[in-house]
Amino acid sequence: MQWGKVFYIFFTLMSLTTSAAFLYDEALVALFIAGSVNVVSTILKIGVRNLLSAELLAGSLVADLHLIPAFFVMKFSPENHTLAVGLVIGAVVANIYTIVISMIESAKEKVDF
Repeated sequence: MQWGKVFYIFFTLMSLTTSAAFLYDEALVALFIAGSVNVVSTILKIGVRNLLSAELLAGSLVADLHLIPAFFVMKFSPENHTLAVGLVIGAVVANIYTIVISMIESAKEKVDF
């Protein structure tokens, strides 16, 4: 088992689920947690040297560049609440893309028994 892969997939799934939690509750704390977990996920993907590692990192960076501005919009401009929700939906789409790429990469790897 590749523990590095387990950790970055874990954090990608955590980012997706915490972003979904924000869409359910729309609390600033949930958005902060989603952004923080996604930044950790991005940092973990920097050292990955797999077949589709560039695509994985790009998807995670896109999610970062949606969640971080969404947090600032919610914190400093609450009247633009729908913009923040739209940005989080974009982050969810980026995280789903990253999970699909991870599944494709896992399917392409050789399995040694």
